[in-house]
Amino acid sequence: MDTNTIEGLLEGHFSGDRISVDGGDGKYQVSIVSDFFAGLNQVKRQQAIYKILNEHIASGAIHAVSMRLKTSDEV
Repeated sequence: MDTNTIEGLLEGHFSGDRISVDGGDGKYQVSIVSDFFAGLNQVKRQQAIYKILNEHIASGAIHAVSMRLKTSDEV
């Protein structure tokens, strides 16, 4: 699993939003700016990302994810 693949997975759900994925060797930093997160606390925001990536976490392709998830008003 590489950063481009993860970005592609996220872009399928957050089209038109700012998405950045850094890292490698199973450890990734995901940064997303999306108005989808408006009204959601940090836990709910992270749960939305885990829902997308869970299959790859369960397979071991991703084993650590840190996240910066903000709305455009929070940037």
